Amino acid sequence: MTAIADPAEAPPKKRSKLPLILGVVLAIAGAGGGFMAVRMGLLGGGSTEAESAPAAEADAHAAPTVAPVSYVALDPLIVNMPRSTGRQFLRFAASLEVADGRAAEVEALKPRIADVMNSYLRAVEPEDFEDQMILTLIRAQLLRRIQVVTGEGRVRDLLVTEFVLN
Repeated sequence: MTAIADPAEAPPKKRSKLPLILGVVLAIAGAGGGFMAVRMGLLGGGSTEAESAPAAEADAHAAPTVAPVSYVALDPLIVNMPRSTGRQFLRFAASLEVADGRAAEVEALKPRIADVMNSYLRAVEPEDFEDQMILTLIRAQLLRRIQVVTGEGRVRDLLVTEFVLN
């Protein structure tokens, strides 16, 4: 009997790994070329570290320009604390950093500002004063409320000058 080879039983042809290897090599070469192009400043508009270092050093030594500001001192507030805290009162004093030329407008609104500050400070829970970040929280909350009362663009910052719990 003669043996006839069945084409279905023939071993499958192995795929060539050349396209895969070629793809990996081209990807690495492209990534390296792109990195060098950006690093040299050909793409991305960036400058090299050697060029930007003297400029950054000069900027660090330059005095910052500060816009002209005025300060409005607020009357100190004394807020009674609940007896359960063991403390009797909170003494709070602050100044407002005001845009130049707006001090008179903010000065006229001091009674409203005092009202907003009193309302907020009386609403702070006694156990909140145990938190180390309470001053930062109070400052941020009061600044936002004061900015609402005075209108945007007048008060830039709230500077706490006295914060005493007795």
